[in-house]
Amino acid sequence: MDDKTRIEIEAAAFRGLVEHLQRRTDVQNIDLMNLAGFCRNCLAKWYQAAAEEQGVKVSYDEARKTVYGMPYDEWKDKYVTEASDAQKRAFQETKPLHSKISGH
Repeated sequence: MDDKTRIEIEAAAFRGLVEHLQRRTDVQNIDLMNLAGFCRNCLAKWYQAAAEEQGVKVSYDEARKTVYGMPYDEWKDKYVTEASDAQKRAFQETKPLHSKISGH
């Protein structure tokens, strides 16, 4: 496989993941962090870091809008619920397994 094709496939996979996460408004970021070690915000930070590696300046707010499909404050108002004590405990327990994001 040539690099151009690989990059196009990777980009399509990224878009599919983002579309899926935008549809799953019922899944809270803390649940993603607890189960997978990354969340929508992590994905936005990876997007921002990748843009900067290419010499493109993308703010964190712009990156989050790409991932959430709307400004983060709007998403938060519509979909974010208060984390339970159990979710907060699991977050602390799984912290060593959370994603490492270059530049953050």
